[in-house]
Amino acid sequence: MAAASTVAATISVLVATLVVAGASAAAAGRARVDEDMGRRRNGTARREVTYDGRALILDGNRRMLFSGDIHYPRSTPEMWPGLIENAKKGGLDVIQTYVFWNVHEPIQGQYNFEGRYDLVKFIREVHAQGLYVSLRVGPFIEAEWKYGGLPFWLRSVPNITFRSDNEPFKVHMQNFVAKIVNMMKDENLYYPHGGPIIISQIENEYKLVEAAFHSRGPPYVQWAAAMAVNLQTGVPWMMCKQDDAPDPIINTCNGLICGETFLGPNSPNKPALWTENWTSRYPLFGHDPRFRSAADLAFAVALFIARKKGSFVNYYMYHGGTNFGRFASSYVTTSYYDGAPLDEYGLIWQSTWSHLRELHAAVKQSEDPLISGSYSNYSFGEQQEGHAFETESDCVAFLVNFDKHKTSNIQFGEASFQLAPKSISILSGCRTVVFETAKINAQHGLRTEQIEQSLNDVDNWRIFKEPIPREISNTTHIGNRLFEHLSTTKDETDYLWYLSRYDYRSNGHGQLVLNVESQAHVLHAYINNDYVGSVHGSHDGPRNIILKTPIMLKEGHNSISLLSVMVGSPDSGAYMERRSFGVRKVSIQQGNHKLHSLNNELWKHQVGLSGEMNNIYTQEGSSRAQWTTIDKSVHLPLIWYKTTFDTPWGNDPVTLNLSSMGKGEVWINGESIGRYWVSFKTPRGQPSQSLYHIPQYFLKRRENTLILMEEMGGDPLQITVNTMSVPRVYSSVNELSTPSLLSRRKQPAVRLRCQKGKHITKIEFASYGYPVEDCRSSGRSCLGSCHAETTEFVVKDACLGRRKCAIPVRPAKFGGDPCPGVEKSLSVVAICG
Repeated sequence: MAAASTVAATISVLVATLVVAGASAAAAGRARVDEDMGRRRNGTARREVTYDGRALILDGNRRMLFSGDIHYPRSTPEMWPGLIENAKKGGLDVIQTYVFWNVHEPIQGQYNFEGRYDLVKFIREVHAQGLYVSLRVGPFIEAEWKYGGLPFWLRSVPNITFRSDNEPFKVHMQNFVAKIVNMMKDENLYYPHGGPIIISQIENEYKLVEAAFHSRGPPYVQWAAAMAVNLQTGVPWMMCKQDDAPDPIINTCNGLICGETFLGPNSPNKPALWTENWTSRYPLFGHDPRFRSAADLAFAVALFIARKKGSFVNYYMYHGGTNFGRFASSYVTTSYYDGAPLDEYGLIWQSTWSHLRELHAAVKQSEDPLISGSYSNYSFGEQQEGHAFETESDCVAFLVNFDKHKTSNIQFGEASFQLAPKSISILSGCRTVVFETAKINAQHGLRTEQIEQSLNDVDNWRIFKEPIPREISNTTHIGNRLFEHLSTTKDETDYLWYLSRYDYRSNGHGQLVLNVESQAHVLHAYINNDYVGSVHGSHDGPRNIILKTPIMLKEGHNSISLLSVMVGSPDSGAYMERRSFGVRKVSIQQGNHKLHSLNNELWKHQVGLSGEMNNIYTQEGSSRAQWTTIDKSVHLPLIWYKTTFDTPWGNDPVTLNLSSMGKGEVWINGESIGRYWVSFKTPRGQPSQSLYHIPQYFLKRRENTLILMEEMGGDPLQITVNTMSVPRVYSSVNELSTPSLLSRRKQPAVRLRCQKGKHITKIEFASYGYPVEDCRSSGRSCLGSCHAETTEFVVKDACLGRRKCAIPVRPAKFGGDPCPGVEKSLSVVAICG
């Protein structure tokens, strides 16, 4: 690795030449295409990635690329091959991932690239399956990841200001970026060296905070760009949400509707890339899940390609996975982007996965005109438009209807086309409809949890009562002030105790009230070891949380124990190193008497819980703890619970249902599967998350140890061990639907597919004719006035005992037309087992 000082010495010169170098490199892209094609004809082509104003160029060929985010620390190495395989089957060309600095360098100078953090192994697996990689080095990443991916030790570097023209930060950022780049070079993972990495990202959405740094913002952008380019990876670099990204850095779009919001590349020589097309919205404790429909996703992708001449679309996320341990940022749930095309467990999320797969096939069929053809646009009305791309030999058109409520008829060329509300039709050859974003012919799946074991045997549970500290011998965190939470804990635990003493002398009547103001996320208060109250905040609520609770004091000395709790550290914003958390003000008031401030009293601080400090969640730590029977210790705060369970039979994903618990963290065989907070209900009165994923790799065949730290109070006897599967699949296809491009039979068909390891065991409903409604739950009651009596026999013959099947939607398949002159559909509900 080049020394930081050596690289830095060239930065000032490189910044001055970036614009010239970038412009010449990009402008030469088209010429390189011709040059490379000549070399290929002569057998002298070399692996190379460049770009021009239309696309990324691999070995002289422009490419239309579909990509998806899969983050290696949010799954396990055992899951990676299956996730990547299903991403490839879904029509992806590229896997995108961030690089997570704080997992790789948790302690300054000490690196970890093992297990879930084995970046090289992950990239090699992508390569082995024939896909490319988009590597978002950052190293600030946000990503709803604690501290935005920055290691917490950076906060202790003298005179540091994160993400600005600040020498201490730039030195450390440069060292890490160079380490990652050189690791990729050493492993030959960049495309020119035979690897799969075709593009990299430096920084992340910096424009959102740049103005806050005033004069130190723009120079930082120039420096970061120059530093990255100087590392000479042989592949392009990009900056997302950075409209003024310096040449040759490509500015890219993040968001829900980049086809409408993206201002476009800041140079005619740069392609339009969409680095984050959000497949849902990241989930938060206290918020209802926000999913995104397959039709809406497909519309957004097609519009970006048509309007912006987009040639790279990345789904954020394609597989969200799990925020294991304490890595989720503030108020973010343990489950991450569960509604992505591959869900938290790696199961295919239907109909999203299949509908996007059809979209990818439709776009790829017309790749040449899209990335090389001449472009024309048309207006058909206030809410209707068209876009066409044409070469001498091929043509593709996109007809757009923005109207959310009305069907639109459009005359295009010599034909008339009917567009469903809010839809885009893709026309191959500018004549034949091959895909409609609003019409879902893909199957739907109903994901279901199956209880495999109830942990309701009281004799199998043990508890350890977390002691409420009054005094601690540790004098390193003591003073006449209230310490800041994160700088005291170093973000190594969610918990910080604030301990003090109050000498009470009765001075009349009136209710005693404890007042605490905190900038942490949760606060629990104890007086003389008795619980007196709690308060918590929310993601969108005010920074300060305030506890006002009546208390009783005894004459003389009284202990005050305040437990400050963080539910993840911040992941974004300017001046993160200056953000403060924890208890800010404490006072006691009696009646109408003056507040007695305790802010400057002697405070002692205990970092973490006793159980944490003793590693009670590990086998060794658990063996040292004084566990007792559960007795009546349900629904009490600050209790450690322990039991065992056997792994369910089979390969279905395993979960814990913790809906009976309150808030805390859970470990399986010493591995943390994340925070839970089921007592924080959504506006609909439900937990944001009640099911918690246990990867198969964490499990043993028998006697798995389950340990929970219950912070607020819950009932562990109602916890269940479940498996997740998709036992019911459903599809309904109209006889006039556009046939799938992925089928050899060019006619509409119902296609059903069970998850891996299962097959169709029962046909619950089947009707060819005119079913009156969605049959996923209503069974035979949805038979319409038109129905072919042979339907059930035909479908059973085609599907029973098979993992997948296809039934053409045409009268001859069912012995004739059951109702001539009526537009018919085939609807099937099948059971997989």
